[in-house]
Amino acid sequence: MRLRRIAATALVAAGGLWASAAFAEETVVWWDFLGGGDGVRMKQMISDFNAAHAGKVKIDATTLEWGLPFYAKVQTSAAVGEAPDVMTYHASRIPLALTQDVLQEITPDDWSKMGLSSSDFAPATWDAVSSDGKQYAVPLDTHPIVLYYNRDLLKKAGMLGDDGRPKGMGSGAEFTATLKALKDSGVEFPLGSVTASGDFMFRTIYSFMCQQGGELQTGDEFLAGDNGQKLQNTLALLQGWTNDGLQSKYTDYPATVALFTSGKAAMMINGVWEVPTMTDLAKQGKLFDWGAVELPVVFDKPCTYADSHSFAIPKNQGKEMSAEKRSAVLEVISWMDKNSLFWATAGHIPAYKPVTDSAEYKAMEPNATYSPLTANMIFDPKSPLAGIAGPIFGVMSTYYVPTLNGEMDPAAAVEGIKEELNAL
Repeated sequence: MRLRRIAATALVAAGGLWASAAFAEETVVWWDFLGGGDGVRMKQMISDFNAAHAGKVKIDATTLEWGLPFYAKVQTSAAVGEAPDVMTYHASRIPLALTQDVLQEITPDDWSKMGLSSSDFAPATWDAVSSDGKQYAVPLDTHPIVLYYNRDLLKKAGMLGDDGRPKGMGSGAEFTATLKALKDSGVEFPLGSVTASGDFMFRTIYSFMCQQGGELQTGDEFLAGDNGQKLQNTLALLQGWTNDGLQSKYTDYPATVALFTSGKAAMMINGVWEVPTMTDLAKQGKLFDWGAVELPVVFDKPCTYADSHSFAIPKNQGKEMSAEKRSAVLEVISWMDKNSLFWATAGHIPAYKPVTDSAEYKAMEPNATYSPLTANMIFDPKSPLAGIAGPIFGVMSTYYVPTLNGEMDPAAAVEGIKEELNAL
């Protein structure tokens, strides 16, 4: 409740962009793709916003199906002038959106009116919503993958450090030894991973490629130079964990979460968006002592894949947005970012640095423990082929699933991926 009071009252007295406005109430049509725990929290934030701006601005919100259905609807709606006034958007989808001409630029004047600037965001997050020196969205958060862990099982295996975090986080050999110790202690699955979904495992694989200084796309070429070898190194490591019984095999997303929450898996690599699941179960007395930390450094340096939920303004063809409407939209975006402490309870890391620098955020766990990873993030390549539900995900999924489950040689997988991606 305290976080909700903070979200509902911060900046309200000042009134934001609308402190002295004398306009009639503006209705801002809003679309998002937020379901589950974060959707519940966003609905509360929208309610708080509407209460704070009664008679001035009202959000009329609709939640649509996540992924390709959402983006297809945005594209078709913008083409006929029926898109919303503001919408949530994955930063990874912006390059494709620009080729489709469905996003308006967030101009320097817009940023000034919102009271936001590049210094309020991590450089990687700011860059993720930028193209050719222009910004096309306002980051709300970063949502990376993290390592969830069961302190009780780690302690039993002698793999829990004095700091309450897993041991063996500094190298591939160390982390593999931690997994083996858990196996030897009787844990059925030392690590739960979504090995039945190459789309999801892209996040882990790209993180480990980045830990070697690798990149997926260089200019117009995929897996150029030694990047193919870095991908092969990653696939070989992960396949070895599966073959040695250290990682769950052919597990889909719900099964992976179930393995961890039931105590059958001692650790799990998953998105920060599962924090509400763990928090709620723990409050009900249905979960063990748990935590979440940045991914282990299994190669050369820390690096973690992330995307960003951001706010974008559609380019509605044949429908000009009035100055009053745009002011209302900017007030919505600004308020959401500046009041995103409550959004952090969804597990996401607020993009607005004054929030993550606050004492309230630093007291939130496990968020405060894993949030420093924002200094070590990698986003999708800036390509129309990349991003959530993009063609790159489809190609890689074809090869990742059999390879991770021990049915395809990593070198052969890399050759197939390289050939198909460059054919795109």
